[in-house]
Amino acid sequence: MADQKHTDSIKARNKRVLLSCVVVVGGMIGLSYASVPLYELFCQVTGFGGTPQVGKDTGVEVSEKTIKVRFNADVNSGLPWQFKPEQREITVRLGEDNLAHYVAENMSVKPITGQAVYNVTPLKAGQYFSKIACFCFDEQTLQPGERVDMPVSFYVDPAIADDINTQDVKTITLSYTFFKSEASVEANDGNEDQGG
Repeated sequence: MADQKHTDSIKARNKRVLLSCVVVVGGMIGLSYASVPLYELFCQVTGFGGTPQVGKDTGVEVSEKTIKVRFNADVNSGLPWQFKPEQREITVRLGEDNLAHYVAENMSVKPITGQAVYNVTPLKAGQYFSKIACFCFDEQTLQPGERVDMPVSFYVDPAIADDINTQDVKTITLSYTFFKSEASVEANDGNEDQGG
């Protein structure tokens, strides 16, 4: 009888350990799926990792201080587009609304949808770089041979000049990389058209 109680006790303890392990593994899987969106949200809110802020209006006083902003453009090898900035560099006043232009062209014979990802370097300047309007907020679909102007409206917060960690920043680089969107990949059933 005592052996039966001991065996039942061990079985109950093993079930609790097994259930605990299942809950921990399930939680880890859930966190792994949530980690990317949570990290993106964290970066957008804090500017961490060079992620520019998304602003509606400057709401700040324009300063006489200036900073250079450089523009970079890349295209993932899976996307048959040409993509480049219309200007390589501009000097802007802190707090002032600015407009820069990129140009994209679909070099393939099929409509393709792309999505731009972006960052700012040096990374510590990301929290002070605010985009008001940008082509990168939405997927972009280009028809075969279509060439489009892609503007980005932005400002650099004057607080960058007061932050001891960014007082050495004289130039900010805004970089975009276009990737083929998942919708285009699915529409092509995995048959990527590289020509054009």
